[in-house]
Amino acid sequence: MALNTLFSLLLLFAFVAGALSTIQNDKSPILSAVEKGKLEETSRNSTAPEMFEGIEEEYFNEHAVDDPEEVARMVEMATRNSTERRKLGFFSCGTGNPIDDCWRCDPNWQRNRRRLADCGIGFGRNAIGGRDGRYYVVTDAGDDNPVNPKPGTLRHAVIQDEPLWIVFKRDMVITLKQELIMNSFKTIDGRGANVHIANGACITIQFVTNVIIHGLHIHDCKPTGNAMVRSSPSHYGWRTMADGDAISIFGSSHIWVDHNSLSNCADGLVDAVMGSTAITISNNYFTHHNEVILLGHSDSYMRDKSMQATIAFNHFGEGLIQRMPRCRHGYFHVVNNDYTHWEMYAIGGSAEPTINSQGNRYLAPVNPFAKEVTKRVDTAAGKWKSWNWRSEGDLMLNGAYFTPSGAGASASYARASSLGAKSSSMVGSITSGAGALGCRQTLLFGTGAEALSKIFSVPVLTEKIYTTFLRVSIIVRVQQGTFVIDDA
Repeated sequence: MALNTLFSLLLLFAFVAGALSTIQNDKSPILSAVEKGKLEETSRNSTAPEMFEGIEEEYFNEHAVDDPEEVARMVEMATRNSTERRKLGFFSCGTGNPIDDCWRCDPNWQRNRRRLADCGIGFGRNAIGGRDGRYYVVTDAGDDNPVNPKPGTLRHAVIQDEPLWIVFKRDMVITLKQELIMNSFKTIDGRGANVHIANGACITIQFVTNVIIHGLHIHDCKPTGNAMVRSSPSHYGWRTMADGDAISIFGSSHIWVDHNSLSNCADGLVDAVMGSTAITISNNYFTHHNEVILLGHSDSYMRDKSMQATIAFNHFGEGLIQRMPRCRHGYFHVVNNDYTHWEMYAIGGSAEPTINSQGNRYLAPVNPFAKEVTKRVDTAAGKWKSWNWRSEGDLMLNGAYFTPSGAGASASYARASSLGAKSSSMVGSITSGAGALGCRQTLLFGTGAEALSKIFSVPVLTEKIYTTFLRVSIIVRVQQGTFVIDDA
């Protein structure tokens, strides 16, 4: 008993030390929105994905992926040489999730938001987003004018030319009239607020680089278009009809989609096409949707042969049907995901993609005809048997089975390997926080608070909310020489 008491006191001391640092430096910067730049009206057209097969180079953004093969080589080199780049376990919460263990236990995470950019894994690990820029605080949920967006809105933030780390002043539901067309070097960081992009257009990442999308609820996205939309301070153009994807990645590189909750959109939840590469899709919670993730534009589009994408630590949950992901060409690392629902299949592909499935947990549906994890789409067996698809250390439940193929060429799987897989027995812990995190600053009192107040029974001088990332809130009260922790 004495040892347990001593251990508890030591934990309390460590916790309070971090909280005190937060309290003593409680001067959170509230930065004004970026000054609205001079808008130079132009009329160059911007069209939907299916219209770009023969696009001329002059239409490409300066950050477009001109050589996907070169991007693939750069990411492969960075992956090989990254073991000493940072010590991911320094703030370890013990979840085994290297992204979350990198930042989630920092009691000063709100002051160190941009640390997130150094916590990436997989092929999109070098996406820095707006790490090197200013903060932009979104204060207005409106989207009245997609051509001349109002300062303080999300649209005004994402089109700026400079790097920006975009945060939200309060909870908000943003209903976009037209696609939210992002510029390069942007982070959308929804932590600390309950932010929904819903019931309208959603996010388009087109011909740009270095974008991080984190902590959003994105759902009920609808087709929009046949309208003028601004994509930068100096350019707007005509958009044909968009499909209604939650996140559309088009001809872009170094993209990281992390800790979002996505569901129920008109087309895909995440689509990456037209030569996009260096992509990580991690820690997301996918629900209630048919065609979940598409990686690769078409069987005939050869620029996708160099695509590299990591699908890691996601929870594929209730109401999903297929494409988790559906791959064409390219190299795909599917690692430590939790598949609890599918109706047709989990992982599919065509056009000879390399698929490396490691350490996942696959729970097959009740339907005896849908137990197979894999599907070769519209391809004869004589053709797909040479494709490199493998399963290593995956946990198969309720009759689930993975159909491997190929000779297991080491070079091919080397290009489809982006991080070390954990044991499938850890998947439950690793993915327990998948989706937009509930890092809410809410004053809640529970029985623990009442007990501690009786023990210390001294006047409260100041009070500070301390939010953890275990979906609970803890209140630290600074009293006369004593700290009281109120658990909620």
